[in-house]
Amino acid sequence: MRYSTIELAQANEKLGKQIYTSDGRVLLNEGASLTPTLITRLKRLGIKAIYLQDPFDEEIEEEEMVSDEVKRETLATLKGSFQFVQEGGDIELRSLQQSVKNIVEEILENSHSLLSLTDMRTEDNGLFIHSLNVCMISAIVGVKLGLPRAKLYELATGALMHDIGKMASSKEDEIKEEKGHEHTWRGFNVLRKNSEMSALSAHIALSHHEHVDGSGTPRNLVEKDIHLFAKIVTVANAFDHLISPLRPGGRMLPHDACEILMGLTGVRYAHQVIKHFLKTIAFYPTGSQVVLSTGEYGVVSAQNDGIPQRPYVRIFKMEGHGQGEFQMHDINLIENPTLFIEKMVE
Repeated sequence: MRYSTIELAQANEKLGKQIYTSDGRVLLNEGASLTPTLITRLKRLGIKAIYLQDPFDEEIEEEEMVSDEVKRETLATLKGSFQFVQEGGDIELRSLQQSVKNIVEEILENSHSLLSLTDMRTEDNGLFIHSLNVCMISAIVGVKLGLPRAKLYELATGALMHDIGKMASSKEDEIKEEKGHEHTWRGFNVLRKNSEMSALSAHIALSHHEHVDGSGTPRNLVEKDIHLFAKIVTVANAFDHLISPLRPGGRMLPHDACEILMGLTGVRYAHQVIKHFLKTIAFYPTGSQVVLSTGEYGVVSAQNDGIPQRPYVRIFKMEGHGQGEFQMHDINLIENPTLFIEKMVE
């Protein structure tokens, strides 16, 4: 299985992973054969990249920190909650809490793995995929920071609902306090009205655009005044926006996005959070096509947990001339310190 832009997909190739609608239903099943018409339809839906089956990479499987079943259920819950809020209703907290619990428990079980974010987003499901990704990133960073389960649930709930304000309508008496990122105030006002919602979870919605140097919004808080949970979600939110294929100007590759975040450590982002974040994210997701410093072409075949810059790469070579045999072998970049990934191919 390899990850490819939709522009490079060819007719008769087979889909390597399912594509979901915004409410978690399957839009297209794994193994579906692509046709020119289907490729055009996917492009119109706003899909920029997909997983494809490949006979040379058929046993390469992305390690799932959170299962597809839990992701589907969470997307359905999110869409329902967002619709309730959009219509002026309240959040169905019980379903939300169950989704959060499922995510946190699977992350705790698989916390040795690296998180690869290569979901196939569309214009329809983009906000929900983003919310889910921010929740997963925040939860795994929380695990690395040693937070107890109860705190992980609070963190993950706030992360999952951090953008709920984008679905809420503004009231006249809230206009004044909603300067800057108005959706942060709206989200906070929605969440705090639910008596069962943690105050910390609500404050995540309010503070996920604050920066440690005081340049953020909506209240220009400095690091000592920003809660740890908000600092975590700020990093998760920024990273997922950078790698989103729906980003204006196109997605940034994960390793480049990590470089941006590292460069802004101490300015926008807390050093403590960035340190743990960088140990949790796959810089080169499994299935990514790469070129090594030797000029050799390959596909990332597995990850070295805790060392995201140095994965395993499957190299493809033609032995002999003309009618030579096609060979492949895996290289562990940890065991080859002079070998580097030059670039990802999309």
